[in-house]
Parts: sequence; structure tokens; C-alpha cells
Amino acid sequence: MSRSAHPAGPRHADVLAEGHYTAPPADLNALDEKVWARTVARNADGAVTVGGIEVTRLAEEFGTPAYFLDESDFRARCRAWAVAFGRNADVFYAGKAFLSRAVVRWLHEEGLNLDVCSGGELTCALDAGMPAERIAFHGNNKTVAEIERAITAGVGRIVLDSFQEIARVAHVAQRLGKRQRVQIRVTVGVEAHTHEFIATAHEDQKFGIALAGGQAAEAVRRALTLDGLELIGIHSHIGSQIFDMAGFEVSARRVVQLLAEVRDEHGVELPEIDLGGGLGIAYTSEDDPREPHEIAKALGDIVTRECEAAGLATPRISVEPGRAIVGPTAFTLYEVGTIKPLEGLRTYVSVDGGMSDNIRTALYDAEYSVALVSRTSDAEPMLVRVVGKHCESGDIVVKDAFLPSDLAPGDLIAVPATGAYCRSMASNYNHALRPPVVAVRDGEARVIVRRETEEDLLRLDVG
Repeated sequence: MSRSAHPAGPRHADVLAEGHYTAPPADLNALDEKVWARTVARNADGAVTVGGIEVTRLAEEFGTPAYFLDESDFRARCRAWAVAFGRNADVFYAGKAFLSRAVVRWLHEEGLNLDVCSGGELTCALDAGMPAERIAFHGNNKTVAEIERAITAGVGRIVLDSFQEIARVAHVAQRLGKRQRVQIRVTVGVEAHTHEFIATAHEDQKFGIALAGGQAAEAVRRALTLDGLELIGIHSHIGSQIFDMAGFEVSARRVVQLLAEVRDEHGVELPEIDLGGGLGIAYTSEDDPREPHEIAKALGDIVTRECEAAGLATPRISVEPGRAIVGPTAFTLYEVGTIKPLEGLRTYVSVDGGMSDNIRTALYDAEYSVALVSRTSDAEPMLVRVVGKHCESGDIVVKDAFLPSDLAPGDLIAVPATGAYCRSMASNYNHALRPPVVAVRDGEARVIVRRETEEDLLRLDVG
């Protein structure tokens, strides 16, 4: 046998070490309010409802798999963030988490701003009526066409990510006769306690301009000399799915130190500081996310304290919650297809979706909860792995969880906290059709992103 080969033994499919999972919950029918959208509940018949509508009825009308988004919850979270940060700060919803024209309209109505990171996201935002001055444009490699579109539309800020982009944006703005408001994204050398692929403030990665070696200070020098740019502040983002505020404290301290250096060298106090997003949500009952008012107080106290120590006026703070707003508001509804017990290991439960509608488990080792939602059950718990229907051994939706042992084909199960990134990162792997997003509110349900059809797949295949 080749040294690079290995036998596919009975443990071949293990993703995590045996025994990592907790004991089964006392009540498999209970729904942890930390994990589920706010209007989710069980009715007297045992079926789960959202916005007052049974999931069995939703499945009949819209099919499975499908994402069901609690619109009331989404709007309430928008308001909570807006109130927590108040008029002296800006909240930008991170559109990459999930964006649609309906979501843009909700954000506009609830008073939040929006950050986008591609020409497509910008198009969606503008088409849905978000005022351009309330849009921030991110990205590490914006094309000239994207920059032209953003500046022409009048976006409120462009976040500069490299020395080349400083010159590129300045050139386009000057050619268009504009002076574009910009921030410089810096990497502050803080590695958040998160997965490597979503930690974004250590130096060895693609985003931003490093504080180390004076690179960020040089970026500021260049931006201040270019007529096409109005430098309004510094941007820092340290990662995603973060619960510990310690990383933000270190990041804020280093950004404020840069602001002090800018003042001392150039006689300019930059008026804004953007601390990014990345605040975590509860995917399982073990997660303990912070509330918006706690985050606002913590960040405000950190920045105020550091600015007072540096003799600076406190700048206007911006934050960029995406997952923290939309993540908890949606769940994915699946129908159980096959059930395969493996003696001494676990039971594999196959559903009618999979990695095409939730790539995060395969990509980030993400953990999720799952529940039987079409009925209740008093059966004993069984350890399961919820998997999809794709031709891929890594097609795992929930690595390890407990479901009732009387689970049967045709039952409906749901995975909560799938509002962020699941639809945004969905694919057509195996020519799967991407599921719809259905908004539910006050007893009414409506499609805001329709299910793909086979005609959609073939439309782009010119043969």
C-alpha cells in the first residue's frame, strides 16, 4: 500500500474526536430560545410554528429544503442594534451574510446602513432603494468598474484595502470630478479565537494594510496627499463568530495609537473608527452571545478610554453586524429521506439538501443544532449525523446531535441559526437547485428569493 494511502476503516468519516459531543438534552422536544428565531414555538399538536404558521404547512406550500426567515425577529434585531449604538454611532449591516432586495428595504425602514463587498451586492442595494450615502463599499480587490459604479452612485465610504487601491480609487474619483470619502483598513496583529479561515486581523492573510513596519502609517500619508480622497477614518476587523471582547480591546488600542500618530505627524484628527463586525451568535445551547447593548457599551468604553489616554477627541464609532442580525432569524427545513444506523458509532440521517445549501460545516467545522419539528416524540435519543444527498463524504450538515430514535423517512427536521452565509454561499453542486428564502410574519409567508428551477440551471448553459 502507498504511504500516502490509508484504509477507509469504520472511523474514516469522523470529523471530530469521539466523545466531543455533550449528553443528550433532557427534553428533545424543547426549543432553546437562544438558538431559534423569536417567534418559533411548538403548538398544542406538537408541530413547530414560526410567525404562527406550522412548518408542515410551510413545507406543503414551499417545499423542502427551504430557508424560513422570521421577519419580525430580523426587524427587532435591527432596532436593537440601532438603539444600542444610538445617534453618535453608525451600524452597517454586513450584506455578505445574506442580502436580498427585501432585506435591503427592511434595513432602510429600520434605519440601518449597509456595507457591500462586490458590484453585485452594490447593485442589489441600489436597486432596492438604499440611499447611496448610507452604503459602505468593502473588498480587497475592487475592480475599476466597481469603483466607478460606487463613486458615481455616491456611496458614503469606500474602505481601502491596499496601496494599489489607494491610488486606484483616487485616480477614478479625480477623473470623475469627485472627492470620495474613504477609510483605510488596517490589520492590527490581533488573531481572534476563531477558525483560521475567518480570522482576519493577523498579518498573514489577504485583508488590509499592516500596522507592523509602519505600513498603515504610510498608507495614511499617501491618502492625505491625494486630491480625489477624503480620509475620514481607520477600519479594523478582527474575525468572525467572536464572543470574547478582549480582541476588540487590543484592536481599538492599536487603532487609537495610529490615530494619535496621524495627529502628531499631520495635525489631523481623523473623525471615525470602524471596529468591524464578527460578533458571535448561538448555534448550539453551549454558545453564549452578547446582547447589542452590552456590545455597544463595551466598545464605547474601550474607545473612550483609549482616546482619553491619547489626548484625542473620541471619534464616531461604526460597527458591522451581519451574522449577529440575520443569523438567528432563519432556519433550514429538510425532509428526512433515509436513516442508516451504524452499530456502535451513530445513525446517519440523510436529508433532501446538504452542503449545497449549507457549506459552513464542511468549510469551517461549524456546529449546528437540529430538531424534529413536524411532531413531538417521547422516544429515546439517538446520536445522529445529519448528512445531505450530494456525492461527497464531507456532505455533512450537523456533525453530531441527538434526535428521537423513532425518527422516520418523511419527518421534517430543522436546523436553526442558518440565516447567515448559508444562502449566500449556496451552490449548484451536483446541479442542485438552490432553496428559496421565505419570509414569515404574523401568520403570512411570502417568497423573497425564489427556488431555482431546472430552467434556471440550463439558461446559462449555452451548450
